[in-house]
Amino acid sequence: MPAGYSGTPLLKKLGIKPEMKVVLINQPTNYYDLLESNISNQLCKKNETPDFIHLFVKTSKEFETEMKKLKAVCKKNTAITIWVSWYKKSAKIPTDVTEDVIRNYALKKDLVDVKVCAVNEMWSGVD
Repeated sequence: MPAGYSGTPLLKKLGIKPEMKVVLINQPTNYYDLLESNISNQLCKKNETPDFIHLFVKTSKEFETEMKKLKAVCKKNTAITIWVSWYKKSAKIPTDVTEDVIRNYALKKDLVDVKVCAVNEMWSGVD
């Protein structure tokens, strides 16, 4: 196990439960491998309101654009969990997204960050 990794399965870290309806946005192609679980049966169908959203972003602009799109969903389900993931610095992929960028946006929108986790060696995440 790489240094800094807890050994807790990602599915558990993210808090995805079997009864949850899920929306994935810009997820990596190996997302189910990262989860060690195929949750495709939990993906939201048209007109369903999600309980959980996992958004992957590469730039601050993309992050803000996607969050604006999610505003209506957040009004429908005020208990929704949204995880935002961005490239770690150690991934050596250019990005202007940081934990602070996400946290500052959330605070301005009356959203609360709960925890941060390593998704894998490329991605971090904040809820």
